This record gives sequence, C-alpha cells and structure tokens, in this order.
Amino acid sequence: MEKVVLDATHAGDWTYRGEGAANLVLAYSGSSPRFVGKVLRVHKVSRSDSECENALTALTIHECLLWKEIDDLVLAPTREFAEHLYVQHVMCPLLGTDHVDSGTCVFVAKEFLEAVESNVLSQRPSWRINDAISNTQCESALLLSDVSVFPRSTLKDEFCISVEIKQPKCGFLPASRFIADENYVKRCITRFKMHQALKLHQGKVSKISEYDPLDLFSGSLETVNKAMKDLIVTPQNNLRVFLNGTLIFGGSGGLADPTCCLNEELLEDALKCVIQAEDGMRTTNFLHLVAEAVCRPGLLDRLLEVQKLDKLDIEGAIHAYYNVISQPCPICRVFKENEKKLLERYTSLHSDPLSKSLKIVKDYLIAATAKDLSIMISFRPTEKRVMGSSNDIVSLKLNSQCFEYKASFIDLDMKPLKKMAYYFELDQKIVRHYSQMVKSNIYSERVASIKDTLHHEQTSAVEDVSHTRDSSVIGA
Repeated sequence: MEKVVLDATHAGDWTYRGEGAANLVLAYSGSSPRFVGKVLRVHKVSRSDSECENALTALTIHECLLWKEIDDLVLAPTREFAEHLYVQHVMCPLLGTDHVDSGTCVFVAKEFLEAVESNVLSQRPSWRINDAISNTQCESALLLSDVSVFPRSTLKDEFCISVEIKQPKCGFLPASRFIADENYVKRCITRFKMHQALKLHQGKVSKISEYDPLDLFSGSLETVNKAMKDLIVTPQNNLRVFLNGTLIFGGSGGLADPTCCLNEELLEDALKCVIQAEDGMRTTNFLHLVAEAVCRPGLLDRLLEVQKLDKLDIEGAIHAYYNVISQPCPICRVFKENEKKLLERYTSLHSDPLSKSLKIVKDYLIAATAKDLSIMISFRPTEKRVMGSSNDIVSLKLNSQCFEYKASFIDLDMKPLKKMAYYFELDQKIVRHYSQMVKSNIYSERVASIKDTLHHEQTSAVEDVSHTRDSSVIGA
C-alpha cells in the first residue's frame, strides 16, 4: 500500500468522473507526477447500511472459506484492499495483465473523503445520491491508471478518443440442466433482453434497447458493428465516449441520469478532431473502428471463457451456496411439492462434498464479475510507419487512417458471497415477468385475431343480407 496519505488539502485536485453501484470514480486534475494519468476509486456505502458495518470489515467467515487458497486475500485488513488483491490474484491471471490494471491502494483521510463528497455533490445524479454516499470510514482507496487517455501523451494538440462499453453482459445462452422447465426461455432469450422488459415495466428505462450481447461476442465484424450501432441508438448505461478524458457522450452516473450527453450530432461534431471523414460519417467510421478493435483475437474470447465459468446457472449455483453457508435450502423446500424430477437433480448438488460446492460458487462469482465489468478502448491517430509501440494498430478502410489503440477491462469488483440469494431472486423475477409478458402478448394476439375473425364474419353477413335485398329489388 502506498505510504502517501490523501488529506483535505488534496481534495480539490480530484474531479468527478462517474460512478457505479459500489464505487465513486475521481479523475486527477492536479500536477503531481505521482497522480497524473490516474483515477481514484472510492468505496460507497448504502444509506440504509450502518457506517460501522461497512467501514473496516474485509471478508466474512464464509468468504474466507471460499477464497482460502489465496492467503493474501483472506488476510486483507480491509474490504478495499481485498478488492485490489482479488483483481491481482484472480482476475489478472484469467483476463491477462495486458488488459487489467490491479491498481494500488493508497491511504485516504476521513477529511479528504468528506471534502470530495461535498465537492462532487452537484455533479452526481440525484438518484445516486439518494442511494449511496462515499464511505468516509474507509482508510484506503484504489489508485488506477486512467485508461481513457494514453499515459505517454505530451503533445497539446494530440487527441485521444475512448469508448467505454459498460457491463457488456453475458455473451452466451445458458444450457444448464438445473434450469427449471418453466424457465426454458432462458435458453433462447438473453438475460439482457429479458431484463430490459422488466426495467421498462418498472420505469427504469424509457425504451427497450436493441443491443444484444450475443452480437458483441459473435466474433463477426459485421455483427459486432451492429452491436455498436444499437448501443449508440439506445446507450442507457452501457455506452460512454470520452475525448481526452472528458465525457462527450453517455451518462456519468447510470440509467436515470438526466445530465446525459446523448446528442449524436454533438458526438459527430466532437469527432472532427480525430476521424477524417465527411459530415454525417464520422460516428459511423468511429463505430467501425471500435468493432475492428473488439474483433481482434484474444480480447472478448478470453472474457467469454471467464463468463462461462458459470456452468450451472444461478438455478444450480444457489444450491451450492446454501451448502457453503451450511443452511437448509429454501428453494428445495418449494420444489418438494411440485417438481420431483428437478428436486432429484438439486438433491444431487446437496450431496456434493464441500470442496465441490465451494468451486461452483467461486466460479459463479468470478463469472459474475466478468459479466458486469466494463471494457474501455482508447484510440489516438498515428502514422502506420511508427514502430516500437507497445499498443496495437487498427485502421479505417475508407481512408486508411491509422490509430494506435489499447483495450482494458475495468470495474472488476469482487462480488460479495451474500449476494447469491439476491442474484437468484432477481433472476427469477426477470424470467417470470418476461414469461408472463410473452403469454399476455400471445393472449392479446389471439383475442385480436378472434375479434378480426368475428368482425369479418359480421361484415360478410351484412354484405350477404344487403346483396339479398338488392336482388329482391331488382327482381321486383
């Protein structure tokens, strides 16, 4: 851990960059070489939780059991330090050190956190403020490279454009035998699409996103490009664009952010300094550029492999979870009455040795991190002849313009073991709502069809009567 301590005098050098459910992200705007090109992730605490409960706790007893093979992680003095070690010892080996920065823990004074909280308050979305605040009881925060810029940039007229694909979600359809027959829809419809339907019903989104995670992970340049176009049309909380580290498209705080920069015309104009193309074509070319980088071998292939550590789906993993915490399984109690075949499968899970249950749960939580992380890809114009760069080169076929790029995985949070029950409940809620919606739509379509048929028959009957009367008149 860095010996430097950030106190109240340093607070003015850190500006609001954005936030997720668990952390506030601050970008450095000062001149200290130690922090230039860095961001700081500050842990948040829910307003409904007590300060002391979230302040100094690291891993729970059952989490220590889960991660017992990693001594450093188990012995971490704070949750923040445990998060750092989780990325270093678990996610880095799986995703590759080229694309992951595990960061450095630095000490932060309570006065620093309080001052930062006050400074950024006006920039945070109101719903985020109502939900959580900075955890001023924390003694450390995570210092990371600012992957929205290139660290070697020294030229004032040099431009860097970055795209953040936030939470690309699961890139495959589950095929676990532990999925209940009534939830068969999970095998053919992505979780993202089903969740969109629930969010629309709850008023969390104003329209359904056309984005499909399967497109992004397809490996096909054309299909990946479609995914990027769909994200631009309905970015929600899944897409942001930065120019030299400044947000120019997307929201800073999530779904309900009223300050979102969502104007495609502004994005098209902002790309003038980076993309050489005619008006109306710069955004299109930029999306082609992103698709080219995404399709490079190894980036999403490796991520998909980590996601697929979730072999049993939550409907199977939840039973292993109750084995780990040594509690009777409430799901089996429900299925005992109506799903004997499925209950037999679940019983087999409860017969597994503890070591197997621990592996199932651990793999599920790692996969959950891989589904919820973000992908940041940064580009800067370069000459094709420039050699010796540690970053890769992609080019636009339209004008042969070349770009140096780097891709990073960020937001690699360690998922708390206690969230397993929440994951199961949310999964069932999402599938149940989508299934009911489909049935309702089928019913509505059938009713409409019956009405159309009746209307057609009634119209035909009237026409027949009218025709008979007309014939009678003519006969007379």
